[in-house]
Amino acid sequence: MIIEAGKKYYTELNREIKAAEDREITIKGVLGQRYIGTGVKNKDITVYGTPGNAMGAYLSGTNITVYGNVQDAVGDTMDNGDIVVYGNGGDTLGYGMRGGSIYIRDNGGYRVGIHMKAYMEHQPVVVIGGKVGSFLGEYQAGGTIVVLGLGVDGAFPAGGYCGTGMHGGAMYIRSDVPPTELAPQVVAELCTPAMLEPAMACIENYCHYFDAGIKEILAKPFYKLTPGANNPYNDLYTAY
Repeated sequence: MIIEAGKKYYTELNREIKAAEDREITIKGVLGQRYIGTGVKNKDITVYGTPGNAMGAYLSGTNITVYGNVQDAVGDTMDNGDIVVYGNGGDTLGYGMRGGSIYIRDNGGYRVGIHMKAYMEHQPVVVIGGKVGSFLGEYQAGGTIVVLGLGVDGAFPAGGYCGTGMHGGAMYIRSDVPPTELAPQVVAELCTPAMLEPAMACIENYCHYFDAGIKEILAKPFYKLTPGANNPYNDLYTAY
């Protein structure tokens, strides 16, 4: 099914998406309409254009592919499904997500992965191909964040205050220089091949989606960021 978004108000567009009987839906001419995919189950949605805030919020059982950039709060509190973006991502990408995956071909904004969490088999993933702004992984409680730093040379591909409040999960950041301006409770280690292994499936998926060269990606070092043993937030939260 093909839906022309055009100048439709976001509530009208989303009603049309939910009412569609087809599993595969293509939406053309998207001009900032919000909440695309929110509350939609068991569909594969392809978007052409620029969706507005909170695309894929509370996503469950649906996959979204975007040919264009996305705005803020994509995948907010999503439970499962895949979001693949052939462009840039905005701020608070993956806010509170508890499962599923988000792949951004190019750059991400500020506070990517804020409040990400995991429980048992639910392990969320965010992969950014380029660079991200400050406060990456803020209050991260679980899951995996990967920043590949493609096109970034001689600089760390994430802004300041990485991992502020982080108390679970892990970040893998590809960089030819070590991280700076980390939150004090975050430990950064230069990855060995064994340390990078948990992130390899994420990296391979990125290469599959965006036709990237894995040899080029693995030719540069990765740093693994995790909360330290003396992390003060361990007394405030329960981790699984």
